[in-house]
Amino acid sequence: MPLDPRKIAVAIAGFCAFLNLYSPQALLPALAREFGAGAAEISTIMTASTLAIALTAPFTGAIADVLGRKRVITAAMFAVVLPMVGAALAQDVAALIAWRFLQGLLLPPIFAVAVAYIGDEWPPAEVAGVAGIYIAGSSIGGFCGRFLPGMLGDLIGWRGAFLALAGLSVLGAIVLTLLLPREKGFVRSQGLGASGRQMLRHLRNPQLVATYAIGFGVLFNFIAVFTYVSFHLAAPPYNFSSTLLGALFITYLGGTVVAPWTGRLIARFGRRNFMLGAIGVWIAGALLLLAPQVAVIFAGLVVCATCGMLCQTVSTGYVTLIAKEGRSSAVGLYVTCFYVGGSFGAFLPGLAWDAGGWPACVALVVAMCAVMAVIAALAYRGATA
Repeated sequence: MPLDPRKIAVAIAGFCAFLNLYSPQALLPALAREFGAGAAEISTIMTASTLAIALTAPFTGAIADVLGRKRVITAAMFAVVLPMVGAALAQDVAALIAWRFLQGLLLPPIFAVAVAYIGDEWPPAEVAGVAGIYIAGSSIGGFCGRFLPGMLGDLIGWRGAFLALAGLSVLGAIVLTLLLPREKGFVRSQGLGASGRQMLRHLRNPQLVATYAIGFGVLFNFIAVFTYVSFHLAAPPYNFSSTLLGALFITYLGGTVVAPWTGRLIARFGRRNFMLGAIGVWIAGALLLLAPQVAVIFAGLVVCATCGMLCQTVSTGYVTLIAKEGRSSAVGLYVTCFYVGGSFGAFLPGLAWDAGGWPACVALVVAMCAVMAVIAALAYRGATA
């Protein structure tokens, strides 16, 4: 059976979006040395992008509901290159923050609208599987966004690393433009006012609101686990180096392998049962993180990353199925809740860490999983597809 070029295109969209989003993470120590900044100050270049995403995702979705999917996706794919080049030429932290904020503004038109495109262009029974391909591309992009700049930074410096990623982003934009056809199932909104009213109707849909809450929990747990496990393993008796800590993100690739199978698994077990099962395994994986052996901790990270990717695939695909109109704004609201969850996932576990160390952080992750399970059990009754 020939490979659908549209699937390659949506995977490229996810790859490029998350390649750009996470590009500074491995370079933060080098950037701190370059500009004489502390850890808290330099980390704001990451916060700037996620804040911009959370603030603008629903509104970019509303614009896409008026202008059309491919037009918005391709324009943003090319435009996101500009702030990457600007960041490479930045002369101080303030300039880096400004360029990263602009980059965050341009990312929702890629990933939020790409998910809406999937919901429009594939039959409902295939949406979860195609969303899994998109999530796989996103997870590879997230991994490469951390790994490639770190490797290139050692070879050609952080400015050269950013310029190399800008070139890779241009290549991705060109390929996507060639492979992604104009949308056929898209129903244009009657204007921004009508799109805004659709957005308000989304917030009155209990299943959509429940799915937004699950998205909040997914990134909350991702950020909590992968931020604070670094502190845990950097301390005695492990004393991990920065290189070893960066290698932990290889565990993201577990979700890359499994995510494209999500549609078949949902068809076999039902959406509610599959989601509850994934959350249950996620809890078991989180508990493995309490073991003293590094190999067991690594296995726990693989389980947590994989289950998180599966839950993300289920929830993003479900948003496009539930929202019969204004899909871009519906996905945009999901993205906002997702990144707000990530912001809380960086802050609240810090309080837990100060109070009880790594075990307290793991307990918070398990508690969030339990909340997500209750929401899924109540909201997804009868959701078999």
